[in-house]
Amino acid sequence: MGPVIAELNRSDWAYPHVVTTGQHADVVEDALRDFGVAPSRRLDLERRNGSLNELFGKVIGEMDRVIDEVQPDCIIAQGDTTSVAVVSLAAFHKNVPFMHIEAGLRTGKLNDPYPEELNRRIAGLAAAMHFAPTAASLNNLLREGVDPADCLVTGNTGIDALLQTAARPSPAPQGFPNLPRVILATAHRRESFGAPIEDALRGIRTAVEQNDDLGVYFVTHPNPRAHEPARRILGGHPRISVVDAIGYADMVAALKMSWIVVTDSGGLQEEAPALGKPVLVLRNTTERPEAVRAGAVRVVGTNTASVANAISQLHDDPELYARMSVPVFPYGDGQAAKRIVAAMRARLESPVQTLSAA
Repeated sequence: MGPVIAELNRSDWAYPHVVTTGQHADVVEDALRDFGVAPSRRLDLERRNGSLNELFGKVIGEMDRVIDEVQPDCIIAQGDTTSVAVVSLAAFHKNVPFMHIEAGLRTGKLNDPYPEELNRRIAGLAAAMHFAPTAASLNNLLREGVDPADCLVTGNTGIDALLQTAARPSPAPQGFPNLPRVILATAHRRESFGAPIEDALRGIRTAVEQNDDLGVYFVTHPNPRAHEPARRILGGHPRISVVDAIGYADMVAALKMSWIVVTDSGGLQEEAPALGKPVLVLRNTTERPEAVRAGAVRVVGTNTASVANAISQLHDDPELYARMSVPVFPYGDGQAAKRIVAAMRARLESPVQTLSAA
């Protein structure tokens, strides 16, 4: 969202009122600061048990009050988090047009990924405008009956953010291993909690133990069910660095310096190919098939042997590595924010359309 908010701030017609949920506040606000953006307000989400239902109820109650106070002409959000699904419903209930960035991603399996597939379908049902990152995402929306007039292929704003940040020189983040080949790794998907994520982590460690020139820079997620197994399984190895969540600029620096990326992150599946970094996806499916078709990404699952073998194959086969490390841009050219802001203005200045038409 950083590039979109910055573009709105530069305009002569829009005032963006930036609301954050308050989750992972330090990381979020550090990232926004890189784009000259500060939150207008943070939601008060004091939580007892951390469940998705509790988060849903807290966010929709807080957003109800925010919409009443701000009286916005539209609400815009990005992605497929639970917060985005809730905000789309809050906007719909208040009859405020909701505009969805990164619209149209689908696996076709409601529980894979969980809960993101349901979240993005909810956001899609509530949206008045759909900003699809790719033609394939647009086609998903059209198959669901969305009016083509309410859709626009824009590219992904994550590529805008990546290219702007990567253009600046940056030192290696703290703890980044000084080795010839460093794997940038993350794992946090809820559907992988438990045995799957542990199996995948063992696969990463196995590959490192089999190849003396490999290191790992593993960036943990704040959720204990993600970071506890990472520290337990990967910790204690001299060539593996397990670190807490880092700022966006540091993450881009790590990405630039990495040899390959091993992850279940959707964002990294889009960002790494633009910098020519091969990606191994720790999932059984992906809603981002474009980079797979381009040859930059492989879906390897979470089985220990499969993960270890995929890493070693890239290590041992220079031709395969060369094919996967050619920069490709299936998710945009870095101009998505400009397209989105122009389309928002055109829609808001056009005759009022009802949400039911979307």
